[in-house]
Amino acid sequence: MAENSLPPHSRRMEAGHRLSVLVPRPFDGPLDYRSDRLLVPGTLVRVPLGRQELTGCVWDGEPAHLPVDFRPVSRGKTFAFAKLRPISAVLEHVPPLPDDLRQFIDWVAAYGLSAPGMVLAIALRVPAQAGSMKPLMGWMRKPGPLPDTLRLTPARRAVLEALEQGGPGTTAMLAAQSGASAAVIRGLANAGVLEECLMEVPSPAGQADPDHAPPTLSAEQAEAAEALVAGVEERTFNVTLLEGVTGSGKTEVYFEAVAACLRQGRQVLVLLPEIVLTAQWTDRFERRFGIRPAVWHSELGQKTRRETWCAIAEGRQQVVVGARSALFLPFARLGLVVVDEEHENTYKQEEGVLYHGRDMAIVRARLVQGAVILVSATPSMETLVNVQKGRFRHEVLEARHGTAQMPEITLIDMKEHGPERGQFLSPLLCESIEERMKAGEQSMLFLNRRGYAPMTLCRACGHRLQCPHCSAWMVEHRRRRILACHHCEYTQPLVSACPSCGAQDSLVPIGPGVERIHEEAQARFPDARLLSMVSDTLTSPTAMEEAVRKIASREVDLIIGTQVVAKGWHFPDLTLVGVVDADLGLGGGDLRAAERTMQLLHQVAGRAGRGTKPGQVMLQSYAGDHPVMKALLANDFISFMEQEAAQRRPGFWPPYGRLAAVIVSAPKERQAEELARLLAMHAPRGEGIQVLGPAPAPLALLRDRYRYRLLLRTRRDIALQPLLRRWLDGAPRKNDARIDVDVDPVSFM
Repeated sequence: MAENSLPPHSRRMEAGHRLSVLVPRPFDGPLDYRSDRLLVPGTLVRVPLGRQELTGCVWDGEPAHLPVDFRPVSRGKTFAFAKLRPISAVLEHVPPLPDDLRQFIDWVAAYGLSAPGMVLAIALRVPAQAGSMKPLMGWMRKPGPLPDTLRLTPARRAVLEALEQGGPGTTAMLAAQSGASAAVIRGLANAGVLEECLMEVPSPAGQADPDHAPPTLSAEQAEAAEALVAGVEERTFNVTLLEGVTGSGKTEVYFEAVAACLRQGRQVLVLLPEIVLTAQWTDRFERRFGIRPAVWHSELGQKTRRETWCAIAEGRQQVVVGARSALFLPFARLGLVVVDEEHENTYKQEEGVLYHGRDMAIVRARLVQGAVILVSATPSMETLVNVQKGRFRHEVLEARHGTAQMPEITLIDMKEHGPERGQFLSPLLCESIEERMKAGEQSMLFLNRRGYAPMTLCRACGHRLQCPHCSAWMVEHRRRRILACHHCEYTQPLVSACPSCGAQDSLVPIGPGVERIHEEAQARFPDARLLSMVSDTLTSPTAMEEAVRKIASREVDLIIGTQVVAKGWHFPDLTLVGVVDADLGLGGGDLRAAERTMQLLHQVAGRAGRGTKPGQVMLQSYAGDHPVMKALLANDFISFMEQEAAQRRPGFWPPYGRLAAVIVSAPKERQAEELARLLAMHAPRGEGIQVLGPAPAPLALLRDRYRYRLLLRTRRDIALQPLLRRWLDGAPRKNDARIDVDVDPVSFM
């Protein structure tokens, strides 16, 4: 959309308006610029900064100050108005950022101690592409008679008829409707017959019909749906947890709340934890509402992103489904936010601006007095505590939809029924797979570990292949013939000789990855049709859609996958799920290790028996006495979470207290350690406040930077952010050392 450059004389004039403009840079706040006209907050503009020109947003409140090198303002004092640099241009045809989105950006920045400009950068990813934001221009017939000198050829007559029948259109539209070339259309414009006009950017999707195909709900589902609809119709901020066993029809239930919001003329945002899930979800949405929703994620093309962004800002796009970044879209009339699989850790953004998508979705809805629906079969402990304290409402679906029953869960004791040396599938599990194949049913093998093997060891000297940039083992990916680090994405070709002792053919893979399980399954079931569902190969919604199609059309006998297979899929003919290593994830010092393992295994178990045939889940484990295994066998998620809560409550661990991780990193280990110790010396103290550390982070070297970690823990009633600001504002800065803060961390690496 075109920039309307300010007149040249405005750069010389001293009269005008002082404006605060927030730019996508890591400054403390907005900067001072001048303009020859007053611009309302939210207006997008182009401004000079140093030798660059950036897209920024006219902001609310007072400007911050920058070093003199940048010239808009000077640190510690405001420049005289005449010395302020002028705004270069106003993005006239780009919709402004609404008030609630600007408030949301400030809120996210303040909560996570991020620079507000860096939060703004997330919202400006589309408008900042100034070249792609030009207005959509078309042609219309000039009023009055045709010029006497005009030679009316058949092609020109066809263009004029297309305009008469369909109204104004772009060159491409008129060419398609008339069959004439673009040269003919330009010729009519040069002859004075056509004039240029501004076209409305078409919405990526049409209007959803809330009454297109209403579902037939069970009594339990109808009761839950009625409560969700009531929450939407209140038109006030409220949060409801929709908890339901896997296969209970949670999506169809919250679709009724979506329909209620559409009837009010308001917009809906649905967040999914993985973009690969959008394909199956949009299919279900289309069957219910007669049209596909807008999709928002990183795989979209630039043109689609622009059109979707503008349609959302202008209120023409009703429903958006996407990843966590969709929270920063400029909704004109947002009324409902749904967070599907709210327990998923992938909602946490762990690089750049750190925020949790579930928590920020609640903030986003509160700012517009909208409703929030959190959906899960295995809710997070944070959400359950909010339900217990009466902050969130609670609706429960206890039965699977239709005649489907919950699967039977059994444990395979690998100490008694383990496989042969060098194999990883128990004979008991293999027998069950063979039985399902004979019955014409589908099975799934689950292992939450990518690649062929998690570690490679030299039999001659014991050397382990490690990433040169991180304190992590290199993972073998045999199909791609590489060794890869899953933390910094460094790769190298497979090697035949040990880099330490030089011994040839001495390197052996240790432990199984999903590729190795695929190899073993091929050998054990040579007639089976196998399909891998792994993020390494299914990298887009299109690829995932094709995989889902093959499974649904019975072109697959055995599915082998990582955690992507655990997320909400509905495969009616899948009757057996085998978990290759149920103990994976229980070790280490992660506060939430048991909770995460319970949620993941409960979710993957829920893929079995969702149709008319009974399902079975088999867990391969060496730790059958672990509380997670006992809870899974008893199908008692709630009791397990109560035990977890009892362990966390006395020490005010989340959600009964607050945590913030302070990570110090530097190119040299001594630099990082010294700064971490200085921080520890000046750490906040007091009743209900504790600082743990410093200690080397579990991932002590990441991308060539050494890392030390401190953990600030407080009671729930103590405000965390002021403590952090006072502590870190006076922290010394040493050479290339860096201090990063993660409020409410979900990862402790």
